[in-house]
Amino acid sequence: MRRFLKIFRNLALLIVLGVVVLAGVLAFNVVTRGSRQMQVAAIPRATVDTQGAAQRLSEAIRFQTISNFLNPDQDADALRGLQAHIAASFPAFHAAARREVIGGYSLLYTWEGTDPKAQPIALLAHQDVVPIAPGTEKDWQQKPFDGAIADGFIWGRGSWDDKGNLYAMLEAAEQMAKDGFRPKRTIYFAFGHDEEVAGTRGAKAIAATLAARGVKLDFVLDEGLLITEGIMKGLDKPAALIGVAEKGYSTLVLTARTAPGHSSMPPRETAIGMMSAALARLEDHRLPMHVRGAVAEMFDTLAPEMGGFNRVALSNLWLFKPLLLREFEKSGPTEAMVRTTTALTIFNAGDKDNVLPGNADATVNFRLLPGDTEASVTDHVRSTIANPKISITTFPGNTDPPPVTGTASKSYAALARAIREAFPDAIVAPGLMIAATDSRHYAGLTDNIFRFSPVRANSDDLKRFHGTNERLSIEGYADMIRFYRRLIENSAG
Repeated sequence: MRRFLKIFRNLALLIVLGVVVLAGVLAFNVVTRGSRQMQVAAIPRATVDTQGAAQRLSEAIRFQTISNFLNPDQDADALRGLQAHIAASFPAFHAAARREVIGGYSLLYTWEGTDPKAQPIALLAHQDVVPIAPGTEKDWQQKPFDGAIADGFIWGRGSWDDKGNLYAMLEAAEQMAKDGFRPKRTIYFAFGHDEEVAGTRGAKAIAATLAARGVKLDFVLDEGLLITEGIMKGLDKPAALIGVAEKGYSTLVLTARTAPGHSSMPPRETAIGMMSAALARLEDHRLPMHVRGAVAEMFDTLAPEMGGFNRVALSNLWLFKPLLLREFEKSGPTEAMVRTTTALTIFNAGDKDNVLPGNADATVNFRLLPGDTEASVTDHVRSTIANPKISITTFPGNTDPPPVTGTASKSYAALARAIREAFPDAIVAPGLMIAATDSRHYAGLTDNIFRFSPVRANSDDLKRFHGTNERLSIEGYADMIRFYRRLIENSAG
């Protein structure tokens, strides 16, 4: 009995010792991870013609620049109208910069720098918008293309994505041109016209034009991650996330073919049955979750700014990663940060109730984590469905994830500084852009691609993105203009 008690005491002692050591390791990792936030001096807020700017954006929303992959000229008149409005609204900028039309409807402005040896930069936005989901028009508080100004907001499709960014850049450049500012380095303003349908005619053509001229860019800034408020658990400050990485885009079309027949004599295998089973397997066997690259760096940067258990967990991912992944798996937006997502988007089969169709087609969209490729995802699909009777074809416009941008560069520091100066209450961190942007077409022109929209957003606002009641705060819009002005001053002043 004494021997048993001795063993028990020794075991208990080892357990206590282990707990103490573990607690010490956890605490050490917490206290040794100091803040990575850049310290900046307070600067005066630039004067902005807030009401005039809101009115100009309101007018821009009325041009229904809805892009269409299959019908690229669908929004031609609207694009021409929008571009005439841009020319009339920003005369000082147009006098200072050279304007070109690329790919039919995309705009490229060149604001020449005074130092020909300084590498140029490019500010990107897009003119086109997504359509209104059929049947949801009545759900809008303001008509989606009226550009109403009400309740402190500019309402309508494109106010946020992406005419808000486009016009904010022009508002900043217009006022700077009026003030006599001349950039030290050349600034390109590149405004594609088909970003919402892959950007192959617009941004890709602009990038090819610059490449043919031998242009190499210091950095590119496009739309992207936001200044989120109340979304990061344990963080009581807004988080301004800079997209230093972007997911790839891969759409695969699956086709099951069998002999058509009469519904009174169905075989054991039908096209619809085979396809349904294949799609169920894809949803049941999703690609694995990972915390790596930009997402891991985001957690490292945010951890010192958090409180309580969240700070402990993010500072010790070696122990808490499984718990973190289980939490992320509960929500679509958070899960998308750590997984190559699988989305079943289109299903077509049959046209009569008593006829067995010979074909069943399904479209599956994947958003690829950096490290995955279209080839690896296609292999995953083929092995998961495990049915040679189902063919797999790729969709035009698919792209692997572009290279990840490092955060040690001067250009990242300039961007972070501009954010901290324009939004002094925000915590700046790198992150992963889960959607696709025009910036991926510029990967051959620069090593530094950033995706950031200077827009404050809470969880309710995120539902408006490509959704109902898209809107932009008037005061928030003024801050966007101030941000772009400060970025130009920091980067090209």
